[in-house]
Amino acid sequence: MKFTRGYWLTRENFVMNYAAQCVRTEAKPELLHVLAACRQVQGRGDILNSATLDVTFTSPMENVIRVCVTHFAGQVARRPQFEKTEPGTNPQVRVEGNEASFRSGNLTARVKKNAPWEVEFLSGDGKCITSSGYHGMAHARDRNTGKAYMSDSLMLDVGELVYGLGERFTPFVKNGQSVDMWNADGGTASELAYKNIPFYVTNRGYGIFVDDTSDVSFEVASEKVERVQFSVEGESLAYYILYGGSIRGTLQLYTALTGRPPVLPAWSFGLWLSTSFTTDYDEKTAAGFIRGMQERQIPLSVFHFDCFWMRGYNWCDFEWDPETFPDPEGMLRRYHEMGLHLCCWINPYIAQQSSLFAEGAEKGYLIRTKDGNVWQTDLWQAGMGIVDVTNPDARAWYCGYLRRLLEMGVDCLKTDFGERIPVRDVVYYDGSSPLHMHNYYSYLYNQMVFETIREVRGTGEAIVFARSATAGGQKFPVHWGGDNSASYVSMAETLRAGLSMSLSGFGFWSHDISGFESTAPADVYKRWVQFGLLSSHSRLHGSSSYRVPWAFDEESVDVVRTFTRLKCRLMPYLYAAMMEAHEMGIPMMRPMVMEFEEDPACEALDRQYMLGESLLIAPVFRKDGQVSYYLPEGRWTNLITERVVDGGRWVQEVHDFMSLPLMVRPGTVIPLGAVSERPDYDYCDHLELHVYGLEDGQTKTVRVYSNACLEAEYRIIRCGSEVHAETDSEKPFRIIVHELN
Repeated sequence: MKFTRGYWLTRENFVMNYAAQCVRTEAKPELLHVLAACRQVQGRGDILNSATLDVTFTSPMENVIRVCVTHFAGQVARRPQFEKTEPGTNPQVRVEGNEASFRSGNLTARVKKNAPWEVEFLSGDGKCITSSGYHGMAHARDRNTGKAYMSDSLMLDVGELVYGLGERFTPFVKNGQSVDMWNADGGTASELAYKNIPFYVTNRGYGIFVDDTSDVSFEVASEKVERVQFSVEGESLAYYILYGGSIRGTLQLYTALTGRPPVLPAWSFGLWLSTSFTTDYDEKTAAGFIRGMQERQIPLSVFHFDCFWMRGYNWCDFEWDPETFPDPEGMLRRYHEMGLHLCCWINPYIAQQSSLFAEGAEKGYLIRTKDGNVWQTDLWQAGMGIVDVTNPDARAWYCGYLRRLLEMGVDCLKTDFGERIPVRDVVYYDGSSPLHMHNYYSYLYNQMVFETIREVRGTGEAIVFARSATAGGQKFPVHWGGDNSASYVSMAETLRAGLSMSLSGFGFWSHDISGFESTAPADVYKRWVQFGLLSSHSRLHGSSSYRVPWAFDEESVDVVRTFTRLKCRLMPYLYAAMMEAHEMGIPMMRPMVMEFEEDPACEALDRQYMLGESLLIAPVFRKDGQVSYYLPEGRWTNLITERVVDGGRWVQEVHDFMSLPLMVRPGTVIPLGAVSERPDYDYCDHLELHVYGLEDGQTKTVRVYSNACLEAEYRIIRCGSEVHAETDSEKPFRIIVHELN
């Protein structure tokens, strides 16, 4: 939201109260309170007829400072709060002379009393990483609507770039953009986003998390090109500044605060195949797809039934359509015997024709209007209502139907929608503010489904396939990128969104291979298959046509088979990357700037990425197979073609459909499993350790995990021309050295 017109003038409809001077400081053991006057105080009379802002500094954990700014403290609103883990710390709070400071680890907030307003945030060596100064912290009132807003704006350094703010399809670097946190079903070709995360990180090694579930508005070097401004409706604003010293370190802090993703079942990393959305399908169709994949020797891990597993007009009643699936229990059992896992589509909306609607309406399980009626719409399903996830009984009721489905043999659920949540004239069971529930609804929705799966399975493992999210949603993976189109342009915007998602704390991410809308030409399908099977999770899904490879051309079958088998062999490497996401909060798919912060050429790259720390992937976005990508310093090796390429430069290549730039970072060891037919197997049995560019005297440790536990360690050592391994594993393995001559 913009409050000014240029640097000097305020927009006509706003009255602004900017923090102008620190007039009082108060130090407590774990808190610093600062009173900011909204005009310069030169005499006693200046304290009258003017606003003040109460500013408090606290610390939930080391290297993190929470800033809370309040205008009117008497405002009462039932707002949902992001769930956070705050172990606490022992901050250093000092008031010495005219200076007050609050220190947590290597991060300090400093304010000077009786001086023009400025809060400086300093690193451990005393350098200012950002600050809030002149016309920064403010209270605003809209003359036209009477609404109040709170805002702050933090300085950007020369060359400072901003990333994150959720799964955004706009440019990867957010400088110059106005970004509103408002979950919406807008497709992938607009500024709207399904997953809005009020957190950003910069290439200066810190991040900002605005602790508000409503439609936080960010002006990223837009209203004022030298600042990031963020604002919320109301009389108070709270945000955290997190200083990790790097993008990686800051993500670790952010995910420690808001939650880290769980361990996912190994089978979920294999290929998922969907019935697609508006296609005609029944049990015979599903069996034909599965049999077709088997006949073509394409490993299939998960089969997904989209919306029409239920009868039209009845979504959701959680009843299999008896005309198309007359024996669901038997069908699911037969598919399990074939080694498949099963997924079903759901959403939190209850159509009027559903048998659940009357029950939900009678018992108060659906969101209501202020006059006591059920809130209803014809947008999506006729007459549908929405489950009130703030009502514990409504959650239990809804999840009871899910439990029956899971006990029938379904393994996981696609939690679609969750963005079209009403705000006007609605009332929640717990009295929550509708404005603050709009985005937060997605958190409670995915949480209750994820936890129901975990309870029914009894193994501690669960997975959903979710479209909507807000901060903390990374705890309920996996999320996919929404409704894209069947084109190279949409493929590129999909990747941009995934990279922004990674820098918003989400460890796993997927997308509809070859696009959801329309049907891709065979070349787009094949290129997207390569990209999709080198993402954390891989799903063939669309709208009006099937996505089985033989529907495109015979070479598509070869491409799907080859890259699915490659992903299965990469599972020892991928599972270790998954464990890093779980334990450290580091995403599996990583923007180049995260792994190579010291290389300025990587700062804006959004058409390539790292999968784990050692594999660089540059998807091909052209029909003729031409691709241009950047390699950081060192000698890199293509995992597929074994071509060695010198880095520190841009590279132009042409690839057929059986290859792409899949480059191995020099000085690394890639563990490849012995099985290419499935993603879940014994990774240590006949493991291959592929060594790339290990120098004389250099060692590298490879960790192989199984069922969330460390299975074995291999310490690879190079002495002259010899390479050997030290390990505690008794299972057979071999070392394959790739010389970079």
